[in-house]
Parts: sequence; C-alpha cells; structure tokens
Amino acid sequence: IIDNIPLNGPTVNVLASENFIHQSMSIIVENAIKKATDVREKVCEWRSPEQLKELLDLELRDGGESESEILQRFKDAIRYSVKTTHPRFFNQLYAGMEPYSMVASFIIEALKPSLYTYEVAPVFTLVEEAVLKKMMELIGWKDGGDGIFNAGGSMSNIYAVNLARYRCCPDIKENGLSAAPRLVMFTSQECHYSISKAAALLGIGTKNVYAIPSDERGKMIPSALEEQILSAKSEGAVPFMVNATAGTTVLGAFDPIDVIADICEKHNLWLHVDACWGGAALVSSKHKHLLKGIHRADSVAWNPHKMLMACLQCSAFMVRDKTSLLQRCHSARASYLFQQDKFYDVSYDTGDKSVQCSRKPDAFKIWLMWKALGSKELEQRVDRALAMARYLAEEIKKREGFRLLMEVAPVIKERMMKKGSMMVGYQPHGEKANFFRMIIISPQVSRQDMDFVLDEINNLGKDL
Repeated sequence: IIDNIPLNGPTVNVLASENFIHQSMSIIVENAIKKATDVREKVCEWRSPEQLKELLDLELRDGGESESEILQRFKDAIRYSVKTTHPRFFNQLYAGMEPYSMVASFIIEALKPSLYTYEVAPVFTLVEEAVLKKMMELIGWKDGGDGIFNAGGSMSNIYAVNLARYRCCPDIKENGLSAAPRLVMFTSQECHYSISKAAALLGIGTKNVYAIPSDERGKMIPSALEEQILSAKSEGAVPFMVNATAGTTVLGAFDPIDVIADICEKHNLWLHVDACWGGAALVSSKHKHLLKGIHRADSVAWNPHKMLMACLQCSAFMVRDKTSLLQRCHSARASYLFQQDKFYDVSYDTGDKSVQCSRKPDAFKIWLMWKALGSKELEQRVDRALAMARYLAEEIKKREGFRLLMEVAPVIKERMMKKGSMMVGYQPHGEKANFFRMIIISPQVSRQDMDFVLDEINNLGKDL
C-alpha cells in the first residue's frame, strides 16, 4: 500500500465487464443497426438543445451510476441521434450502413492500437501499406508512391499545402516564414473551404489563395488559372501550388485535371487533387474518365468514408514522390519512438510522416470491407449511386411545382427534421436561391426512396 492506495492485483475485473459488453452489443444491434436502417423508422427524433439537455442529464458527478442507468444513457444517446445510416438520410457526403467496415471499427476500438511504429501495430501497419498501394494503382501511379491515412479530408488537404510549400521552400521547416517569399496558391471558387483554412493555419494567408472562376457546371476554367498565375508572377509573388477538385462539395463538379496538369508542368507548380468525394469514381470503369489525368498529380486526397461507405473516418493522403518527401517534411525524429537500431526494418515505422503522434488504423475499415466485397462490388455500388442520381434528376424534370424560392428550402428542411421523415441538406449558390443538395450513396436506397423524396418535399411545402 502506498499513499493508502492498495497496489496488489488489478482493480478492474474484465470478466465482470463481459456481461455489460454483451448487453451493450445487443442494444447496439437492435437500436443503432436494425432500427436505424429501417425505412419505417424516423431519421431523427428532433429536440431543441434545451430539451435535449433535460432528457440526457449531461452533468458529470463525483459518484458513478449503476450499470442499468448507463445502459439507459446510451439507449438515449442512440434514440436522439441522427440516423445517418437510414435509407432516407441524404444530408451529407456520407451515408448508409456498411457491416464489414463497422466490425473493423469495433475491432480497432477493442484493441486500441496507435499507428506510429510497427512494433505496436504490426498488422495495421501492413494493412495501411496494402490499401495505399491499391489506391495508388487506381490513381495510375505505376511506380507507387507514399502516403498515410489521417484525420479527415481537410487534414489531407493541409498536408498537401504543407508538402507543396516544403518542396518549394525547404528552409521554412527550420527557419520559419522569414525564409520564404510571398507564396501564392490557386484553386477554383468551388473548392472545399479547407484550402483557405490550410493557408491560414500554415501562415500563407487567405489573401494568397487565388480563387479561379468556374464555368456554369462548377469546373475550374484553365485559361483563367493561367491568367492568374501570370498575374501573380507579375506582382512579384511566387506561385507554388494548384488545387484541383474531383467532385466539388456543392455541385459535384470535376475540374479538368489533364489540362490543369499541363499548366502546372509549364510553371513547375505542385498539383494536388482533392478527390475526397469523387475519388470513388476510380473504381468504376464507366466513370473513372471523370478523373482523367489524375495520374499526373503530385498528391491526392481520397476519402473512402464517403461514396465507398467505409465507417468514419477513413481518409487517405497520397503522394507520387518516392524520395521520402513526406517524412522529410514532417519528421521530428523522436528518439523514444523512432530508434534506428531496432531489431526489424524501421522503414515500417510510419509515424514520422505524420503531424500526429497517435493515429488510428483507419485503413483497416476499408481493407476489411474491400476484402469482403471485392473491387467488382465496390464498382457496382458507385455505378448504382450515379444511376440513382440520374433517375432522380429525370423525375424532377417531370414534376410540376418544383422551382427554387429563397424562403422555401429552410422551412421545408425544418419540417422534415421535426417530422423525422428524411434528411436533405440545402444551401444557396452564388446568386442562385436555396436549393436541396441531394447526396446519393447507400445501396440501401431504392427508386421508391427517390420518389418518396419528391413526394415528401411536395407535401411539406405545398402550403408555402
């Protein structure tokens, strides 16, 4: 006994916890899987923040609660959460229930691994390597490359900006921004907001992100890109990177990567492709043409947790470079982790490539799913999602009464949320009024669900 604390034997009885875990899993299967994916159930049971605080009893106290109370706590957490796996959840760029990926998530949480050295995560280190290799093959990098999985597509884009800057001005790593000229980067006006966030975070400055005009479909206009590159150079700035988007957040547009790559080669600029959403088209022989030229990119961001439906989060950042640029840019050589005299091949210690230390093995979520389904089934899922979107578009054209009015979409969204019948996002775009942004991913979705969406919008808004 030290300081009145007994040290003999463990204080946690794992076997005693087994019953709680079994009960918990039963509740998860019944409420978070079966009910959450049942089209007859609500997408959500909407409550205001004030109501929800009362229902959940969020206060943390000195004493613990009973097992039965804790089971009720997570029943309530499931009940009042949005069921993003519901067939009528169309609100975000992720949706649907993927059983193999979900089980992979359970395994990860049970084992609590961290992906920085091979010695603490041998299986998951090799899994990540295998998944990245396959994704690079689909991109078209015949000689491979380098990469890591990380905490989301925004992080992947931040990695890209940092890596591009490091290639342009390697002294910045040690000497800071005083070692750099005025650096500027280019991206379309339709790009993800993480690009400007990266500029702010890395000290480049949001005013040094040049927004390139897009055409009516939302694709970057290459001639406008070259004009702005030349303009920046005439101002004395140093262009270092272009970000192209494969599947924009709002319009789902694919920038003309091949033409943009020509411009990048001409001006010696790093080309990053944000394919977080649209990268899934690479698994489809019918739709991979949308990303024509992606093999010429210096780096690519791709989120399997979006159209491929892996559990959140599952985000890959890949670079064509094979000279350890990723590691040289981010390495801190922590002596307590990355000893060079280990008894195994230390090239498998990937942690020094990352700005994180602890890092979850998110690649396992897509690996187990890919092993179970195979590339052919993933291709069919992508093809079906795009076919379903075309069906909905054609049905909208046939329906009278569907026109855009600024005040209508928010009211209909409020009504659908409070009713819990479905969930669809909305937003304005430029000078256009608010419109519903339909995102179709899940193979659980049927033609009947598409018809329901149109009928429900009509019913919810017919008095407006």
